[in-house]
Amino acid sequence: MLVKWIRCTVVDRRGFERGQRKWAGLLGEPGFRGQGGGWSRKRPDVANLFAFWESRAFYDSFMARSHDRLAAAQAGTFKDCQVRLFDYRFDVKTGFEPRFTDADLIRAALCRVHEQRVEHFTLMQEKVWNPAMAGSPGMIRGLFAEAPGHEFLVMSMWRSAAEHGKYRAERVERLALRAQLEADVASLSGEIVDLEPTWTV
Repeated sequence: MLVKWIRCTVVDRRGFERGQRKWAGLLGEPGFRGQGGGWSRKRPDVANLFAFWESRAFYDSFMARSHDRLAAAQAGTFKDCQVRLFDYRFDVKTGFEPRFTDADLIRAALCRVHEQRVEHFTLMQEKVWNPAMAGSPGMIRGLFAEAPGHEFLVMSMWRSAAEHGKYRAERVERLALRAQLEADVASLSGEIVDLEPTWTV
């Protein structure tokens, strides 16, 4: 599965949201699995979208054929668009599906990992972080994905901001020490995204 993360700074909120509804046209596309997103909690003018495709081949075919027609509705409503593509590696918890209807919030962490620490980082994700997140009340599902250049996406979907906040306050620092996060990671950035139900395709 291919995961696409789009982040852009919105300059015309109403126009952007109106254009966002046009992406319902993705539903007929071969290999399309789902899309959803919302506004960044840290920067209220930044929109985050997550799209899921069966494979790179299906995604490339869509980009060559239908993408520009669907995107035209949002032209001029945003700037500084960053797009990243990741290959799905494994679930956080079990049975990841690109569904957004039962979640309120997405936490997306982008980790750039030192080359010689990639194996250790991946192992710690499986052995330390995954069980901790999976055991947290309110964490519904998530995934771990990889991009070229030793970049990794850890994405988790939460039932509510309060439950995500509790997990952060109680566990994150302790887990980071156990997983030797500082030794593995060259840089770490992330977003907490309040999902907009009308953006779900």
